[in-house]
Formats: sequence, C-alpha cells, structure tokens
Amino acid sequence: MIYGLIVLSVSAIALFLSAWIVFPSPIFSLLPLSIGAPEVSPYLWGVNILAGLLALRLLQGADRNLPLACLTLGFSSLALVLSLLPISQFPATNQTAQAEMERSLGANYLKAIPSSRRDLMRSQPFVLGDAWRGIPLTNVRYTANIPVAEPEGIPLTVDIYRPPQVGTYPAIVVIHGGAWQGGGSKDNAEFSRYMAARGYVVWAIAYRFAPTHKFPAQIDDVRTALKFIKEHGLEYETDIDRIALLGRSAGSHLAMLAAYNKTSDDLPSIRAVINYYGPVNLTAGYYDVPNPDPIDSRAILRAFLGGTPDQVGDLYKMASPITYIDRPLPPSLLIYGGKDHIVMAKFGKSLAERLKSSGSKAVFLEIPWADHSFDAVFSGISNQLALYYTERFLAFFLTDTILSSH
Repeated sequence: MIYGLIVLSVSAIALFLSAWIVFPSPIFSLLPLSIGAPEVSPYLWGVNILAGLLALRLLQGADRNLPLACLTLGFSSLALVLSLLPISQFPATNQTAQAEMERSLGANYLKAIPSSRRDLMRSQPFVLGDAWRGIPLTNVRYTANIPVAEPEGIPLTVDIYRPPQVGTYPAIVVIHGGAWQGGGSKDNAEFSRYMAARGYVVWAIAYRFAPTHKFPAQIDDVRTALKFIKEHGLEYETDIDRIALLGRSAGSHLAMLAAYNKTSDDLPSIRAVINYYGPVNLTAGYYDVPNPDPIDSRAILRAFLGGTPDQVGDLYKMASPITYIDRPLPPSLLIYGGKDHIVMAKFGKSLAERLKSSGSKAVFLEIPWADHSFDAVFSGISNQLALYYTERFLAFFLTDTILSSH
C-alpha cells in the first residue's frame, strides 16, 4: 500500500508539472512553472513514462491494487500526453519559421553566409541530447563592469564577452529585460558566452530602473552605451560598422526604440535588431491586457511612464516602437511565445506586418507552447529553436565584413 501511494504521488506531481505546459500562470509567483514546464518537457517524458511503468507493477504480485493502479496510470498517461505537446508541435513550427526566413531573406539566404560562419552555427533546430545535458559552452574572454557613465549618480557599466582569439569582430549589443524595474548586464550570460564563442563581441549593457527613474531615462542610457561602443569599440575588438541589437522583454522594447529612432550621428548604425517578446505599442498594451495578467501590466506601465495613456499620452506614443515605423528600418527578427500572458504574440505579429508594409525586412516567429522568458532555460526546446534562427539571422546581416584574427 505504501509503495502504491508513493507511485501515485509521483504521477500526481508529474501531472501537476506537465499541466503548466498548457496553463498560463495566473499570478507572478507561479510564472517559473508556466515558463519552465514546456522547456523541460523532455525530462517530463522520462518521469511520466517511469510513473506509468511503476503503476503497472501495482497490477502484479500479491500486493496488487487495481483502483490505485488505474488512477496512477490515468495520471501518468495524461501527463505524458501533455509533456509531448511541445515536441509534437515542433516540426510545423520549425517549418513555418524556415518559410518566414526564406520569404524575408531569400530562398537561398544560407548561401550568402560564409561557410566558416555556417560551420559554427547549430546544425539542427533541436538536439535532444542538448535538452538533457545542456548546450555545450566553451571558454571566451570576459571583461566585467566596464564603467560607461553615471547619470544622476547611478553607475552604468557594460560586460563584454569576446571570442577566444584576438581579432576584429561584429558585435551584438544585449539589453536585459525586467519590466524596466530590474535585471542587469549579467542576465542570460549563457547566451552571451555562446555567441562570443561563435565570433561575435557581445556587449551586455545596463540602464536605470523605474519607478525611481521614469522614461526616457532607460532609452537615454541605452543610447549612452551605444555612443560609448562607437567611441571605444575598437579598443575591444569590435567592428563598429557591424552592430546588431538584441533585447528581451523590456530590453527588446529599448532595442527597438534605439534601432528605429536614431536620434544622433554620435550613435553607431544598427544593422539588425532581434526582439524576444518585447512590448511594441504601449498604449494598446495598456488597454488590451492579457487574461490572466500575472504581472499587472497596467501598473508596470504606469510605473514606467508616470501615468495612464489619458494622463501622459504623448509619452506612451514616444515610448512605443511602432510609432517610428514610417520608413525602411533595420531588419528585425521577432520571436514571441504563443502562451505569453505578459506580452501577447499578436502585438509582435502586428509589428512585423507594419515593418513589412514600410519596406523593412521582418521575420516573425511564434512558438505556440512558449511562455514569456522561455529562453531563461537556455537548453530548453523553445530556446534551441530561437537560437537556431537567431544565429542565421545575425550571420546573414553581420558577416559581410572581413574578420581578422592573429
């Protein structure tokens, strides 16, 4: 009987975890479950299969317990079906992503990428072994906490990740998320290390936080960092004519503002922008909130901008990347989660359509099972897919330069 209850408990826990693959989080404290469950689903396969096999043992031997075995088998079977949903949707999602890349960049876009660069990229959009053991990372050169400026006495620093060999490389400027209220330049360090190992200088920058520092402090700080990179990039082996911006959530919002609304010749030209689940139309986002809304989106926007759209409507417009889509802009890769209840994927899709209509290149990729911040699990199923196309997008737009190593 004790054995049966243990097996039932295991299957119930596995079902609880697997259910978060389809259910969005209603409150902030449960977001890690909603975000993480789809990404660790390959682990859940094993747990659910094991629970089912253990349940079968309840039907054997002198201590067999039919009701307990049936309940346990029911739990584990349902959990297994749920845990298989992401991988079952993967082929169609990948096919759609590939078609989007080819429509925007050309059917033979990969041939434009030098073979030396292609050899460094992931060969498959999903590798099961990497989901279990982690995506391999190699050593790179890392320099932390380089001072940039001190607006209002707040020190702003950057962290730099460089390839192992000395040379001159294209750059990726990474802007962290955190609802404009948190995070830092050391977030998502696995991504930065991974990309540095593949021939990019990665600049991870920081900015001041709301509500103490309201917009436009954040974009001012991003532009300050970009100006620093233009002035000092060569000191850190950066080809300042080959720069892309990549942001996550609030960082994507700032990356788009910087790329779409260049305000000074002191700033470097941006060759491409990559938006991971970023807000694009803050006024629309205020009135069209997700349900459930685990972070209280309106409160976040009020803290960032200092009021509602009725009170500070001009700031909402100024802070919305979609405001600046009235001319050809740097090419954009937009990646959103279909289960995201913080920044809904429909906003990213709308942005992609506006970019295309303005004559800009845009690739929109929606991952149906993914939640906000899916790439926090670096080896997860969603991030493997996102990383695969991020690498190709960056290589297409940043490697038309001579890389010199010595």
